[in-house]
Amino acid sequence: MRGPEIATTTRARRLRQSDNDAEGALWQELRDRRLNGHKFVRQLSIGNYFADFACRECHLIVEIDGSQHAGNTYDQVRDRFMVSNGWSVLRFWNADVLNDRQAVLDTILAAIEGRLDRNIDTHELRFVAADGYGETFLDR
Repeated sequence: MRGPEIATTTRARRLRQSDNDAEGALWQELRDRRLNGHKFVRQLSIGNYFADFACRECHLIVEIDGSQHAGNTYDQVRDRFMVSNGWSVLRFWNADVLNDRQAVLDTILAAIEGRLDRNIDTHELRFVAADGYGETFLDR
């Protein structure tokens, strides 16, 4: 195992400690393989970015955003970077996680199972699929 990147580890810890209510609520549903046995981690470092939640097995990133992220160019650049590195990116609003958590969990499962369209960009949801999205894990 490689040694820790001290600065990266420190920043990831800070981000985990500053979770907002929506991130904390979703983490309670994703931690300990609670979502159909899929393992998620928080604040995974990918390049210069940190993913709110990531399932390494299925190369899925789940981001929880506040309204300040609406139409955010930085997020679009970040998503393109993640997708170019083999990660599909699924974005929800904080309010959706807090008010309709089951629908959020169902959508995450649909992404894991390859049941979402490759690119979705609506007011409620944004999903950008990486190459290989929808293939079974055995096909990779």
